[in-house]
Amino acid sequence: MNGLKYIQSKQQNWAKRKGFQLLGGTQPNRGEKNYLHDLSSNIFNQHLSEETQCDFNSGDGSETKDTTTRLAKMKALHSSSALPVNVFQYWQEKDVSAILSACKLINKRSINSNSLPNAVRFEQKFEICDNKKDFPKKPNLDVVIEYNNRVFAIESKFTEPYKGKPKGLRKAYTKDESKSFWEDVPNLHELGNKVSPDNDNEEFKYLDVAQLIKHILGLKNIHKKNGFTLLYLWYDVIGKDGAKHRKEIEKFAKIAKKDNIKFRHITYQEVIINLSKDFYDGNESYVDYLTDRYL
Repeated sequence: MNGLKYIQSKQQNWAKRKGFQLLGGTQPNRGEKNYLHDLSSNIFNQHLSEETQCDFNSGDGSETKDTTTRLAKMKALHSSSALPVNVFQYWQEKDVSAILSACKLINKRSINSNSLPNAVRFEQKFEICDNKKDFPKKPNLDVVIEYNNRVFAIESKFTEPYKGKPKGLRKAYTKDESKSFWEDVPNLHELGNKVSPDNDNEEFKYLDVAQLIKHILGLKNIHKKNGFTLLYLWYDVIGKDGAKHRKEIEKFAKIAKKDNIKFRHITYQEVIINLSKDFYDGNESYVDYLTDRYL
């Protein structure tokens, strides 16, 4: 079983245990039955906070609203937006040191921690440069957490790595060798050229390297080089798809390290296990939900 089918079947089994009726994503009720009728059924505690709803309304995709032809993307059992919402929205208005610790982004709770209200945000945009012609869209980061004057940016992956080879980095990023945003990341610049659609990239078939590079360039532009940490948080799968994906992540991490970029990676399964082990008391229903659905 490939990675995509593994995740879909696991989520369909969860929905079956809950007694949910599944729908096709194409209106009216066409396609594989992987969607829920109500968005609330796909979200822990059955609602999006006002802040979360606002973030997704400002995003680029039809995540929370149906269109005339498609159900809202977040209604999908395999939704790449519902997963991070289910894990991170819970920590809005709470001490985020717990989830940061579970993600291995901080070693332990800081004695003088300063967690801002609404420190957990979704679909945040970071502009790479002011050239609107070549760069009309700003890269969207799935989750951004501000903590103790530090920015932790999270790129979340669910089924995406197992759907086919990524497209690569557009010419706009690589055609002008003098672009200032490459100046202090020469190794990532070299990698960006390798994963250009003009080159036959066989090294990265699961990891969307181009997307990660764009996130780093945007974060570097806004928060400077040492003011952020980028976390790649992904859902692991059994078999060769999972093993090959992990090797590509580790290869990218070594390249980012050469440019002194703070890049980390961890699986959703590891994060949930860490939450269960270290932060279960007081968060029982939340951790039970994640365990039942995603482990």
